[in-house]
Amino acid sequence: MKEIIINSYGKINLGLDVLYRRDDGYHEINTIMQQISLNDILTIKEIKKDIEIECNKEEVPLDSTNLVYHAWKKMQEKTGINRGIKVNIYKRIPVAAGLAGGSANAAAVLKGLNELWGLKLSEKELMEIGVEIGADVPYCIMGGTAFAEGIGEKLTKIRSFKDKNVLLINPGIGISTAEVYKNIRLNKQSHIDIKKIMSFIEEDDINSVAKSITNVMEEVVIEKTPIISEIKRDMLDYGALGSLMSGSGPTVFGLFEDLDKLQFCKKSLEKKYNKGVVLIVKTI
Repeated sequence: MKEIIINSYGKINLGLDVLYRRDDGYHEINTIMQQISLNDILTIKEIKKDIEIECNKEEVPLDSTNLVYHAWKKMQEKTGINRGIKVNIYKRIPVAAGLAGGSANAAAVLKGLNELWGLKLSEKELMEIGVEIGADVPYCIMGGTAFAEGIGEKLTKIRSFKDKNVLLINPGIGISTAEVYKNIRLNKQSHIDIKKIMSFIEEDDINSVAKSITNVMEEVVIEKTPIISEIKRDMLDYGALGSLMSGSGPTVFGLFEDLDKLQFCKKSLEKKYNKGVVLIVKTI
């Protein structure tokens, strides 16, 4: 049986604004997505029929609620190919963390099956399938640095912000994205200047990017989860140029230019946040 191994990369948001709630219940957003080096590893094998999902993390569902399942079903529907697959997910991206781990897994399956089944679908075609699975899936197929509009599916590639040092801290608590969206006060919140952040990215000015990164979801999450604010403050105290919650949380990231400060911050804070995950990654 044929087999393919594929990396599945997480993302952070360098800016996130929620504009309004649409009639279909989704929210219009503006965001800057940035891929990071933190990855899961997926091994995809052909089997006679159905799908089998394995994972090294107990909290990952192995049934039809996993986006990997939806990716397989969509590829079957779109191509008429009715082959089974076995997917082993070696998970390193924290689950439900605001890092698009599940969406990245789905994107990896679409790309993997494109190769495994010899489909020769273009990136654009894969992204069109991906949006039917989840709003972040098209971005996870494209990767890099991108401006996203709509529900996150309208993507514009922008200048790469790669090779930047990032510290990730996930405090090991669960956050419901649906609850966060439900509690956003759209009539009261001020909107962020995404274009300004993009202009600093175009100039590759990490200091200005770090000082301008903003996420309108933070306020809602911090009300119920004040540890987010504490992590941000700790990162800044230990030398981060800027710190922000990614997506709907609870993962917080810090941007660093000084490697010594980055290492010292990690060493100091992994003791304090030992119930969670503290990792050094790069933007890619």
